[in-house]
Amino acid sequence: MFHIYEGFHLVDTYHKMRHQRKYHPADGTVRLTKILLVLVVTLLLWNMPADWFGIKDLTVIQQRVIAIFAFATLMWILEVVSSWATSIAIIVLMLLFCSDSGFLPMVNEEEVGKLLSYKSVMASFADPVIMLFIGGFVLAIAATKTGLDAQLAKVLLKPFGTRSEMVLLGFLLITGLFSMFVSNTATAAMMLTFLTPVFRQLPPEGKGRIALAMSIPVAANLGGMGTPIGTPPNTIALKYLNDPAGLDMNLGFGQWMMVMFPLVVVLLFISWRLLLLFFPFSQKRVELNIEGGIQKGYQSWVVIVTFFLTVALWLTDRFTGINSNTVALVPFMIFALTGVINKRDLEQINWSVIWMVAGGFALGYGLNASGLAANAVESIPFGEFSPILILILGGAICYLLSNFISNSATAALLMPILAIVCGAMGDKLDPIGGTGTVLIGVAIAASSAMILPISTPPNALAFATGHVKQNDMAKVGIIMGVVAMALGIGLIYLVGTLHVI
Repeated sequence: MFHIYEGFHLVDTYHKMRHQRKYHPADGTVRLTKILLVLVVTLLLWNMPADWFGIKDLTVIQQRVIAIFAFATLMWILEVVSSWATSIAIIVLMLLFCSDSGFLPMVNEEEVGKLLSYKSVMASFADPVIMLFIGGFVLAIAATKTGLDAQLAKVLLKPFGTRSEMVLLGFLLITGLFSMFVSNTATAAMMLTFLTPVFRQLPPEGKGRIALAMSIPVAANLGGMGTPIGTPPNTIALKYLNDPAGLDMNLGFGQWMMVMFPLVVVLLFISWRLLLLFFPFSQKRVELNIEGGIQKGYQSWVVIVTFFLTVALWLTDRFTGINSNTVALVPFMIFALTGVINKRDLEQINWSVIWMVAGGFALGYGLNASGLAANAVESIPFGEFSPILILILGGAICYLLSNFISNSATAALLMPILAIVCGAMGDKLDPIGGTGTVLIGVAIAASSAMILPISTPPNALAFATGHVKQNDMAKVGIIMGVVAMALGIGLIYLVGTLHVI
């Protein structure tokens, strides 16, 4: 949906080279070693005596779920194959060896314990949260196709004038705003395209180019915190927070924004001052010349009205009674019926992210439906853990992993575990605001990870411009990551203790 923007071919080439280096290296020894490690650990956990796990009444099915979970963890962290491919493997392994539609000799319920429902495993791909993802993608495709995104950018950037510092602030705020509702990768691709003529106006020996190029990934990553659809970890967290069989917090789209939007604005202003400190402009004024705009015709009006209607429904879900997952299908229906999107446009939906998230949901279902979570809770004294330690460790682990692997994969691994651990701790989490504080804290940590060009697609896009060096990105990324986590987790702690959400 963002391939129309000039310069996207750079990041596309970058990711192809990275994929080739990781999954088809000239020297296959390292990759072979990773594969053998995954196989050995998985088979060991699959076949070792149940008593060794230290979990009371562990069934064969539960042991297999542990092995599949370890398989997923190693595959995602070591990046043996693409993240979405691992997710498909998770679903298929659960269907074959843990479900009531599995290989008959291995799924005799009397011998192996309670089986998973194959319909529920498959339903991971049709979870209501998946509909929220699809709705977000469809909105982004329609906005790009009709030029609404470019028109909004032109209108919103105009009030910031031509002073270099204010232009930088404009790009930070507008990129952050767009990233709340549109894919942060699409937003970064578009905004960097608008910066191309600005780069030509700035002297190559100055640091203004670095500041502007860095503003895009920083704002895209931070802006994603603002809404449940801003980034996949937010949506994954929302699933576990609102799960009727779990926490059942009934946290709405508007409630999320009420807390997170002010945080995003504060973080964007902090990043503005930080970028000006590290990369001051030598040229005081720049002229913005943004080409493109909204197309003429009824389809553009359909997109404009539908876009604002959808946002309004999301923000008022507590009053209308229509949850955010259902609202996400409204633009899909309208755009399909009016011809705004067609079957070719559907091919632009990021299905790899959806499969990635579905695999994580299948893992969570397996942990709970097999009874493994309940057994682990009884066998491991989670109630004795320190609430502060759980909060800090959860955020720190997510932050570290998200800098090197997909933040969606990181969230898919950590969220079900933390939901179980926090649920077992019961009232002991009240001093920090409950389970919601931990899960939202992890989502914040995922968005704060922006140290390397490989950390997020917006980082890779900015790096591909040639204006940003890796040490520049690391310097800003580390400081903003620490600041974002400190302020974000502190805010969620405060909100939780005051029971605002």
